[in-house]
Amino acid sequence: MATPVADHAPSYYAATANDGPAFPALDGDLEADVCVVGAGFTGLSAALHLARRGYSVVVLEATRVGWGASGRNGGQLHSGQRRDQVWLEETVGHDDAKKLWALAEEAKTLVKSLIAEEDIACDYADGIIHGIHKRKYIAEEKDYIDVLRERYDYHELSYLSEEETAAALGTGVYHGGTLDRTAGHLHPLNFALGLAGAADRAGARILEGTRVTAVREGTPMRVETATGTVTAKAVLLAGNGYLCGLDRRTEARVMPINNFILATEPLGERAKTLIPGNEAAADTRFVVNYWRLSADGRMLFGGGENYSRDFPKDIGGFVRRHMLKIYPQLADARIDYAWGGTLAVTPKRMPYMRRHSPGLYVSAGYSGHGVGTSIMAGKIFAEAFAGDQERFDVFQRVPSQRFPGGRFLRYPTMVLAMTWFAVRDRL
Repeated sequence: MATPVADHAPSYYAATANDGPAFPALDGDLEADVCVVGAGFTGLSAALHLARRGYSVVVLEATRVGWGASGRNGGQLHSGQRRDQVWLEETVGHDDAKKLWALAEEAKTLVKSLIAEEDIACDYADGIIHGIHKRKYIAEEKDYIDVLRERYDYHELSYLSEEETAAALGTGVYHGGTLDRTAGHLHPLNFALGLAGAADRAGARILEGTRVTAVREGTPMRVETATGTVTAKAVLLAGNGYLCGLDRRTEARVMPINNFILATEPLGERAKTLIPGNEAAADTRFVVNYWRLSADGRMLFGGGENYSRDFPKDIGGFVRRHMLKIYPQLADARIDYAWGGTLAVTPKRMPYMRRHSPGLYVSAGYSGHGVGTSIMAGKIFAEAFAGDQERFDVFQRVPSQRFPGGRFLRYPTMVLAMTWFAVRDRL
């Protein structure tokens, strides 16, 4: 029986979501090989890959499949990790930097193969353009293209002149750009719903409306909810920005922040003048703007963040200011949808993937780079549970640090840091 998605947070994605299977809430006590907390990209990928290996897996979701960042984000599938390869080489060494690049390349392939294998209707399209917002960054971007070609044999990233960028993006505000031909974009909620269907068919048990209240470490692990428990050999915390209260070690290193997106009315023929190649787009700001066209010709534009528990009262107006700096020609476009969501960041903007004890794993803090990384993280966790820790350990070796002030003072220090970066973006 098809399930309506009206209880997802209102958004363009929720309004255009595919039908998906109905999942009940937990009622009683269960046993499984693995209990996954969170039915977003990470949790659903882990469930699918575990079930394909023959393990019993239970996924506990507090609300609905894809309810969090997985179903609300910009839908951009990037190349590489959140930090560039030069930074990674300096931080983890050349060998692990190469492994992280290879894992990111595999992540793109994995997303595309899952879409094809499971027949997931999520409007996937190739291509991401990055606009260079400061002229002094041009040389750096050109040098990085050479790094990827010479040290990583990656030839799909090319430089766009100022004129080429203006033609590709329908705006003259950038000094140049880059085009990544094997990156891409998709409808994230429909991708999440498709993953859930695939995991369900593979034998995973997904339970919605089941909020985890505690995780008790031991042998076995015990996951508690208001309506029952799950006893398992291992637990994967896959709630990203929604893990508050479940693991203090993670909370000290992974912080939730809010980001916001709008969708205009369908723009008709005008849409073709904005991004004629139908790539996704973003820019080089630290507080990044990102945008793309929807399948029905709307501008989907993301910009602006905040670091409190509350969203702006007028999300559409909040994001529209950012959009009009790039596309003043959309001043007359009606805003049909505007929404916010909570993602999670780490101090160094690399994912926090750790095994805290023999039975407790966490994967979170994708820092706005999660579409591919989270799907790959789920697969890597399944490998680790099956006894092959090698690829999970590559991420474990990436240095992690606590936010200054720890769990309780991380927000004020983050606000100060992000305010400085926002000022730097404008200079």
